[in-house]
Formats: sequence, C-alpha cells, structure tokens
Amino acid sequence: DPGPSYYMDKIAVGPESVGAIDITASPTQNLRWIARSKQESVRDLTAVILDRPRHAELIEEVRASGARIRLMRDGDVYGAIATAWPDAGVDVLFGVGGTPEAVIAAAAMKAMGGEMQARLLPQTDDEREAVVGAGLDLDAVFDQDDLIRGDNCFFAATGLTDGQLLRGVRFDSAGARTQSLVMRSRSGTVRLVDAHHQVRKLQEFSAIDYT
Repeated sequence: DPGPSYYMDKIAVGPESVGAIDITASPTQNLRWIARSKQESVRDLTAVILDRPRHAELIEEVRASGARIRLMRDGDVYGAIATAWPDAGVDVLFGVGGTPEAVIAAAAMKAMGGEMQARLLPQTDDEREAVVGAGLDLDAVFDQDDLIRGDNCFFAATGLTDGQLLRGVRFDSAGARTQSLVMRSRSGTVRLVDAHHQVRKLQEFSAIDYT
C-alpha cells in the first residue's frame, strides 16, 4: 500500500543490468553503471522518459551524457517492460510517474527478471504531510519485491489501440481479434496471446452490446 502519494520517482532496467542501478545516484552515474553491465558505451544506451515538463532537467542531463532518449506521451508501464523486452531497444526507464503504474510495472519486472526502484514523491505540501502522517518514509527506496510482496503474481494487458508493444483491437465479419501480454512471476513465463472473439457468442451472455 503506497499510501496517499500519487507519484513516484522510478528507474527500471532489464535482466542484464540487475544490480547496476541506484535511484539515489544521478541519472548520469546510473547510465555509466548500466553501460558497464552491458559492456557497452553510454552512447549505445537508450533511455525512455515520459514527455512531461517536470522531466526537462532529466532529459537535458541524459542527453548531455550522450545516451539516446525515447520520449513517451504516456504509459511508463510500457517503458519499464520495454527494458526487459527483446528487441525493444530500451535500456532504462527514468522519471516520475503514477504510483499505481509503479506497482503494475513491478509485477511485470518480477516476471521478466528485471529490476525496478522507486521512491515516494509527494507533489504538494498537503500530500507530503499526509504521507508522513501515514508513517511512510520519504527517503525509503522500494524495489519490485517491496512493491509486490508475493512470489506468485500475474500481469496481464490487452491492446485497445495499436501501441509499441501490443496491437489494438481489430474487427472482422466474424468478430474481433485482440493481442494480450500475460506474465507469471513464479514461473517467469511471458506469453503473447493472439485471440479471436466471436461476437455472436459473446452477445449471448454479455451485458455489453457488441453490435
């Protein structure tokens, strides 16, 4: 339970860089550690960051380090997953995003063998007071095992519109096609599921009008 803090500062990496990050260090230093873990140069790395005004200084620092940047309009859950996704071309997620999204991403990180670190980041004085009043430590660093305590968690996502990870819903004369990503931390299994749904059969028991 993250309490009343709606935002967290986050960093996430894939399996190759587990143990090579520290959210209390600068982005530049983290990029150096990540590059060393991959036996690459910082200039070979790509960081994914939400395109928000609050990240102006972060973006400037990452660019100054020589690393590439992929800006996202939304969806830092995808950014975390991409660090551990083959061929996604992403090495690290940096930046501030929603606390619920941090918990969701942590579930994926546990299944994919990556690492995530996060810190509570109240946005107002009232929120800060509420966090402290709830007995939470603003200096505490949470990893994926703190955010998801269980050893048998599941992650599932289905694309609604086309994205960088999943295809969106597609309709044909017989029904609809969807693509989903399903993971289980206990087995480390990651599945991409392509499904076809017959609208006629769904209509028989669903409260939703598909016509």
